[in-house]
Amino acid sequence: MAPTGPATAARSNGPRERVNWLIHVNYVQQNYDHCLALIEEQLKMHNGLCEYPIYIKALIKRQRGEIQDSLQLFQAATCLNPNNINNLKQVGRSLYLLGKHKAALDVYKEAMRLNEEDWEVWHNQGLCQMYLKQYEKAIDCFKQANAIQQHDVTYIQLGKVYTLQEDFRAAIEVYLEALDFSPDNPEMLTTVGLLYLRLGENYRAFDFLGNSLTHDPKNPKTILAAGSIIQDHSDMDVALVKYRVAAVATPNSAQLWNNIGMCFFGKQRYVAAIACLKRALYLDPFEWIISYNLGLVHLNTGQYASAFHFFSSSINLKPDFPSSYMYLAITLSRLDDFDNACSAYEKAIEMEDDHLFELNFAITLYNNDEVEKAAEHFAKFEQLYAKLDDEAKSSDPEVAEQRQALAALLPAR
Repeated sequence: MAPTGPATAARSNGPRERVNWLIHVNYVQQNYDHCLALIEEQLKMHNGLCEYPIYIKALIKRQRGEIQDSLQLFQAATCLNPNNINNLKQVGRSLYLLGKHKAALDVYKEAMRLNEEDWEVWHNQGLCQMYLKQYEKAIDCFKQANAIQQHDVTYIQLGKVYTLQEDFRAAIEVYLEALDFSPDNPEMLTTVGLLYLRLGENYRAFDFLGNSLTHDPKNPKTILAAGSIIQDHSDMDVALVKYRVAAVATPNSAQLWNNIGMCFFGKQRYVAAIACLKRALYLDPFEWIISYNLGLVHLNTGQYASAFHFFSSSINLKPDFPSSYMYLAITLSRLDDFDNACSAYEKAIEMEDDHLFELNFAITLYNNDEVEKAAEHFAKFEQLYAKLDDEAKSSDPEVAEQRQALAALLPAR
């Protein structure tokens, strides 16, 4: 990226600026070592009082990860020319990269005194406010930046702030507005698709994800999202074809291997499912859903001790997911630990009213000769089951079978 601001000095004919054009050319061509050699010559020749060479040296330092050194150099350039807004913007950027967001804000406010109509200053202020969790101020800054000049990056950050506030509808509106003037942006299309996915609007999500894939057919993030929708509709083979493409680009994605594992689980290929899920767990040992899925597979294959281990790990990582407690309870009942199974069921029911929790608890109680309590929980199951729509009732035939069997065994209430 060619430097802005002090580059205008390269056109001056003063003795300190005669080599600026050569410094500029070497920087643009990324001949950084030769560029730095030219800069050092100039600094020695003019006792370090050369704004443009210092500015370029700072840019090179920052690109090489030497952020603190770049900050000091940009500050030196600012001392030489305090009225150059580009120097101030770069000081603010370096402070931002060092995590000094409040200090960066002060610098950007100083830059605004030089030019209130610079979209970049407003945009960068929004970034600082976002990381300080001052979301309303961040939204105002991003909106002001867009009012001056529209940029995809500003829309993306504005949508991100709304997403952090869990205002997904507002985030979608922002991205749709951005797509009006940048309709072929695959990142934006994917983000809208993911937001619709979070809202449970799978068909709309798939439209945007599919559109994104037409522009960037090998984007792993988009493929993963589209594959998950296909997988949710039980088309495991098509989902696996999608994941195979993503695996080439991101072979070390824990989320990808988790989804592949659950595809194999859906195809009842349990050994392959466990292998993929364990690879996912190796790549990200602190992702609760992987442990949860491993618990499900081991529970289905009758490996109850392993299932207990994985469900316990999942609960430790995410203690507010009630289904984990239900499956832990089922596992404990299979391990003949009735008391702890009851405690796990009660915890799940305390967190959420779910017909499956009540049905499974009733079955466990009946199997352990607690007929009266089983009847109580079965009655609660019936109340919750009656509230479901026809589609939800027919989605799992096993529930209807267990309901019929238990109703025949329990005394009428």
